[in-house]
Amino acid sequence: MTRIVVIDNHGQFTHLEHRALRDLGVDVELLDNDTPAAEIDADGIVLSGGPDMDRIGNCAEYLQLDVPVLGICLGMQILAAELDGAVGSGDYGGYADVNVEILDDEDPLVGSLSPETRVWASHADEVKELPEGFVHTGTSDVCGIESMSDTDRDLYGVQWHPEVAHTEEGREVFENFLAICEQ
Repeated sequence: MTRIVVIDNHGQFTHLEHRALRDLGVDVELLDNDTPAAEIDADGIVLSGGPDMDRIGNCAEYLQLDVPVLGICLGMQILAAELDGAVGSGDYGGYADVNVEILDDEDPLVGSLSPETRVWASHADEVKELPEGFVHTGTSDVCGIESMSDTDRDLYGVQWHPEVAHTEEGREVFENFLAICEQ
């Protein structure tokens, strides 16, 4: 059975990420972000959302574990910041319903959502510049970089929250990530 760990970055929806994966029949465990990387045994990692880039614990070390990683909201920003992209304040701030245009219908994480999907997202902070090796896979009127992928390293990020009911095709995002982890 595929094993995925959800790294808790102190976000308000982290438990919903855990539940969404459990509901897919995944062996899933919720771990605090101060868990040593050497103690993680998983086929994939979800970096949860959270309130503060200053409280990301050992997340940078988890990117070196050579397993697929899905960054959600702050998790996506961690990918960008740690891999020499850029993160900055968003123009729109808090949570809102957003229509995301999918830019790459071949992308293994979000391509199946093409041509667009309705999501629930926070834009207090957002990725402003892609890290090297990443492809821009989703955009909106609210945020230029709504999703990104580096398929060579199996690193993926979404600014939105696929785990909440307001995101129309959130389950599909988790299904797609599971398929990536099972390859």
